[in-house]
Amino acid sequence: MKKCYEHKLYKNGLKFAKQILSQPQFADHAETLAMKGLILNALGRRAEATELVRKGLKNNIGSSTCWHVYGLIQVGPLVFVVSRLNFQTFALQRSEKKYDEAIKCFRNALKWDPSNLQILRELSLVQIHTRDLYGFRDTRHQLFKIKPTQRASWLGFAISYHLLKDYDMAYKIVDAFTKSCYRDFQPEKRDAMATFEYEKSELYLYQSMILFESGDVAAARKHLLDHSKEITDKMTYYETIGQYHLALEEYGQAESVYRKLISFNTDNRYYYDGLIKSLRIEDGTTEKVNVYKEIQAIYPKAGLPKRLPLDCVDGDEFEALLEPYIVNALFRGAVTLFTDLEPLYKNPQKIEIIESLMLYIVDNMEKCGKFEERDAERAPVTSLLWAYYYLAKHYDRLGQTKTALQYVDTAIEHTPTLNDLFICKSKIHKHADDYPAAVESMNEARDMDTADRYINSKCAKYMLRANRVDEATEVLGKFTREGANPMENLNEMQCMWFLTETAAAYQRQGMWGEALKKCIEIERHFNDILDDQYDFHTYCIRKMTLRSYVKLLRLEDVLHAHPFYFKAAKIAIDVYLYLYDNPLKSQSSEEQLNTDTIFQTR
Repeated sequence: MKKCYEHKLYKNGLKFAKQILSQPQFADHAETLAMKGLILNALGRRAEATELVRKGLKNNIGSSTCWHVYGLIQVGPLVFVVSRLNFQTFALQRSEKKYDEAIKCFRNALKWDPSNLQILRELSLVQIHTRDLYGFRDTRHQLFKIKPTQRASWLGFAISYHLLKDYDMAYKIVDAFTKSCYRDFQPEKRDAMATFEYEKSELYLYQSMILFESGDVAAARKHLLDHSKEITDKMTYYETIGQYHLALEEYGQAESVYRKLISFNTDNRYYYDGLIKSLRIEDGTTEKVNVYKEIQAIYPKAGLPKRLPLDCVDGDEFEALLEPYIVNALFRGAVTLFTDLEPLYKNPQKIEIIESLMLYIVDNMEKCGKFEERDAERAPVTSLLWAYYYLAKHYDRLGQTKTALQYVDTAIEHTPTLNDLFICKSKIHKHADDYPAAVESMNEARDMDTADRYINSKCAKYMLRANRVDEATEVLGKFTREGANPMENLNEMQCMWFLTETAAAYQRQGMWGEALKKCIEIERHFNDILDDQYDFHTYCIRKMTLRSYVKLLRLEDVLHAHPFYFKAAKIAIDVYLYLYDNPLKSQSSEEQLNTDTIFQTR
């Protein structure tokens, strides 16, 4: 039976089970019944599998194997179980998700076999998954006492204390593990050496993370400096040590670190912010601009040092810096110029300067084809096009829809084959809440490049905003799996934006049942995301990605704060409140069926 199950020869496994159970003395053999239940579960016969496991448990309530298997049925993720009683390997697919019941089953199994490593591991997985942190700590402690030579025992034990914010104990455990396991170990093969160095590096970074979160920043900094040569992720090392220097007000060391980081990546704004803090320069001062100019002189091809001074200055100085920046962008045909400058629109004075400068440039190019009349060379032909494009977005941002449309239409007359212009026109209509016109313009852009997934998705989104659900589904069907229902395929792929927009469209049309169905599907997807973390509890420890694992757990704890979930929840609440205040007086048979399906799903 074991080999048949491992090789997915389920029919043969059932034959062997029948042979054993057909013998009178083994007709109610508990472990065989459990094994048969596992095979049936793999075949999708869930009800029969559960009944057999329960029967086996009833026949031998003292069998740790039966309790173990029953617990796994409650949990359901794809896990592998090694029973110490019958030495068989089992696998159960995710079905029910009764984690509390699973914990009870595992605890009952441990009453009969308290040192069963696999049951303890499964119990610890369910405990961390349900955030039973104190129970997780106790279980990891038991595993550590039974198998102190295993790496997972040490690391799981340390993480349990870290999550409980007992930073001192967590640090001591990792430190003891590092000293005992990595002190004299030197792998011979090259690949093994690379893995060894990476794992050791991750451990040192994790220890530093623990110290920093405990509030002992000085110790965290010292720890990183002591092991700087052994940390392979140099970018993370410099980013972290720079953060520590700033926290400890060691500005000189922080400055050198951030200058080094800027040499690695000149377009990371975080590094410039760190450098300014290390130099103790206040916002809006000329010293800040001088720093950016200094970096610009060192790295003349870097774009960010030219952009950042625009945030710091006003008036004539702002205009003097802005003009060469815009001219250079228009010369290169930078489509993202407006997105780049949009943060400046918080200042009304800067808006006026930008507008007057752009109008001046457009006027010059229309007259003589140059940015300035005194320029010796003519500007590229496309520069005028991108100036029109910018002004269309500019006036759209200011809410002047008519003027924005005039400029985008002028740009289209200039170059009628550029789909970016039709996308811009569509967005202008969208911001004016004219969704039929937005769909028309986006359709024109889509026809120019039918292979562009972004334009296709945007077109479908605007169709949904115009309550044209069937058309939107048909448009998206061009990029879904061939032969599959587009709506079902998008739901299977957890396409959240489509589901939320569809729910909102149904709500606007008064199709309450369909709107609630989409909201429930979104809720199910978020629950699936939460359940998917189950597979990472052992994987992350095995791969030594401890910092990422802790961040994953914290992210999952606030997952329901995601905007998609919030939007779906709001739609569902609004629908339920409306139906409560305005009960449906009469329903067709189809509408009644939809309502019944909703409550069955929930």
